[in-house]
Amino acid sequence: MTCQSSEAPDTVQRHDRRADSDPRAGDSDENRIASAMKDLKNTGWYWGSLTAHEAKEILHDCPEGTFLVRDSSQRDYLFTISAMTSAGPTNLRIEFKDGKFKLDSVVLIKPKLRQFDSVVLLVEHYVQLSRNSSKAGGKDGAKTGGGAPASASSSPPPAAPSGTVQLLLTKPVYTVAPALQHLCRVSINRSARSVHDLPLPNRLKDYLTDYAYNV
Repeated sequence: MTCQSSEAPDTVQRHDRRADSDPRAGDSDENRIASAMKDLKNTGWYWGSLTAHEAKEILHDCPEGTFLVRDSSQRDYLFTISAMTSAGPTNLRIEFKDGKFKLDSVVLIKPKLRQFDSVVLLVEHYVQLSRNSSKAGGKDGAKTGGGAPASASSSPPPAAPSGTVQLLLTKPVYTVAPALQHLCRVSINRSARSVHDLPLPNRLKDYLTDYAYNV
């Protein structure tokens, strides 16, 4: 995979937190994985122990950019993103190391990839890049066919494993139809700068902040 998604150091999302320096690394990793699982189960597009073949069948007739997250079938990885590209379904493994999640890639590209505290944050980031790329008419998309890496300022979405097609993450596939409340929560998170500043009862604010993502 030639995932060219380096960003400038000052590109920080509202959910990002500083790396945990607690010497109890094992406990920290367990807590992060448990927290990541909680967030994933709230998304509606986490499919659990779905196989690669089953994911391919689900995505078969879907438009480009449709995606889901499932458990990885490889023991060295926890999760995989399965997505539809212009060339068909593909899979990207998510690596967990040193308390952070990032897309798996070739060794030379790995240092440039963003790292995240949760899987949903990772997906949210690349969904936003894909949406921005689509709005720009694909001008900032990842180069294909072995072209030169994009600059840090262009912030392209990741390239597919073959390096020949652009990978977009735009629309998740839900396991079941999501509740209207959840869809409203996602929409509010997408447009509101601060949930706490909204003229809403505290109970509703608690519900919004329990899943503080926009995808």
